[in-house]
Amino acid sequence: MAYTQVASSLKERITQQARDLGFDEVRVASAEPFVEDEEAAQERVHQGFMGGMPWFTQERVQSASDPQALLGGARSIISVALSYLPSEEAIPNPSTVSSYVELAFPPPSSPSPFKGEGIASLGKVARYAQWSDYHGVMKEKLRILSAELPQLAGRPVRSRVFVDDSPLLERAAARRAGLGWFGKNTNILTSAHGSWVFLGALVTDLALEPDEPLKKSCGDCVRCIPACPTGAIVAPYVIDARRCISYLTIECQGTIPRPLRPLMGDWVFGCDVCQEVCPVNSGAAAATIPVLKRTNLSALELVPLLSMSPQEFSVRLRHTPIQRAKLVGLQRNACVALGNIGDPWAAPALGQALMDGEPLVRGHAAWALGRIGGPEARRLLEQALEGEVSGEVREEIEAALAEHTD
Repeated sequence: MAYTQVASSLKERITQQARDLGFDEVRVASAEPFVEDEEAAQERVHQGFMGGMPWFTQERVQSASDPQALLGGARSIISVALSYLPSEEAIPNPSTVSSYVELAFPPPSSPSPFKGEGIASLGKVARYAQWSDYHGVMKEKLRILSAELPQLAGRPVRSRVFVDDSPLLERAAARRAGLGWFGKNTNILTSAHGSWVFLGALVTDLALEPDEPLKKSCGDCVRCIPACPTGAIVAPYVIDARRCISYLTIECQGTIPRPLRPLMGDWVFGCDVCQEVCPVNSGAAAATIPVLKRTNLSALELVPLLSMSPQEFSVRLRHTPIQRAKLVGLQRNACVALGNIGDPWAAPALGQALMDGEPLVRGHAAWALGRIGGPEARRLLEQALEGEVSGEVREEIEAALAEHTD
C-alpha cells in the first residue's frame, strides 16, 4: 500500500494530538489479523492456563485477534501507552515499602487491640493500583482523539476505543506497532518506560502508514522466570494464570489453593515481582505528562480490612483499581498475607473473622491462624469448629489444627 505525503502529515498530526492528550508512546499498526498471537492465545486456553476466567474463551480470542471483526473496514490501529511510573521522589522502589508507605486506613486515635507494640501488618499493592483507575482516564482521552479524527482527516472517520477490558489483543497490536516487545513475563516492554505502562488502542478506518516493529528482545535474560514466587511463568512467554499472584488476588473469586498461599507473601492486590527484577525497568523514564491521580494506596493495613463494612469499602476505595477484588476477596487476601507474616497480634482479628466473616473469608482466616500457631490461635480454631456449619470451612479449620504447632 502506498502512503502519500498527505497521509504521512495526517499521521504526524494524530500522533502529536495523542501526545498532547498525555500518552507517552504513540505508534501505528496495520489492521490485519494477528494470526500468530491468536494461535498462542488459543493454545493457552486449550492448556487450561486461563482457567478461572470464564470470559476468556476461544471465541473471544478469535474475535480479539481480528480487528475487522471489531470494526468493519478497519485499516489501522493507533496503539498508545500511558506510563504509571512517577519520579523516584513520588514513589520509591517497592522493596522499601515500609519506609514510605502511606496507609489507606490511618491508625486510629486510640491503640488498636489487634496491634502489637503499635506496629501494623502491611500488605503490598501492585504499583499500578496506587493510582486512580486508568480505564476511565484512558478511554476518555482516546474518545477525545477519536472525535478529533474527522477534523484532522477532513472526512468522516469510523473508529473504536479499546482499553484492557474490551476484546482486542492490545499487546499484539503494541508489538506490531513497534511500541514495545514481548518480555518473557508476557508484559510489553517499551524502550523508554519499560513495562510500567497501561496500553490502549484506537482501531480506525483511516489508512495510516504503519510503524515498524522493534528489533529488540529479552535475549538470554530469564530473570523474571525464577523470580516469580508461585512459578506462574512456566516457560518463556507463557503464563499459567491460575498460579499468578495478580490473578489469585484479583480475578480469582473463590478459594486460593493451599499450596500457593505460602508463596504469595504479603501481596494483597496484584504483584510486581517479575517487573521489579526486569533489567529494562531499571532505567525506565517517568510519565511525560502525569494524568493519573495518586490514591495513597501504596500498601494496606491488613487488620482493619477484616472488619471493614461494605459501605466503608465503597467509600474508601471508590475509583481505584482495588475495587475489582471486591470486599470479600480483599479480606481473603488479607488473611493469607497475615498468615504469611505470622504476626501473633493479628490472631484476635483473624479469630473474629473466623466467627463473623463470609465463608470464603472464614476458611482463609482458619488457614492463617494455623500458620501463626500458638495457644491463642488453637483456642480460636477449636472454638470456631464447634459452631461451624460450612463443610468447606470445617475442612479448613481441621487442616489448620492438624498442621498447628503451639
